[in-house]
Amino acid sequence: MKKRDVPEGDRNVRRRGFYSQALGESEKVQLEQARDVEGLDEEIAMLRVKLRELVEKQPDRLDLYLAVATTIARLIKTRYSITKEQKKSLKEAIARVLTEIAIPLGVKSLIR
Repeated sequence: MKKRDVPEGDRNVRRRGFYSQALGESEKVQLEQARDVEGLDEEIAMLRVKLRELVEKQPDRLDLYLAVATTIARLIKTRYSITKEQKKSLKEAIARVLTEIAIPLGVKSLIR
């Protein structure tokens, strides 16, 4: 397959690239915006917002809460390169946050 010569900064190449057939137009715009995210802080913040939204919209999806919380914990660990002791404290803090969100919404299955 012959490689085309395209200017390095040409964003249209991204739109016509490997994933172009798999994405709708709005997803292509979202992908373009996601590329502008600078670091883990933004990713962590977005996941926190999505976790809260998930708890409000799907109060019975404990599996998803735990998956998102685990992802947040991993990102924070990566961001701050925390120790095992700090990781334990972080897990406890995340559990408290989930409990503080879940109890007001009437989700009691999170509490162990």
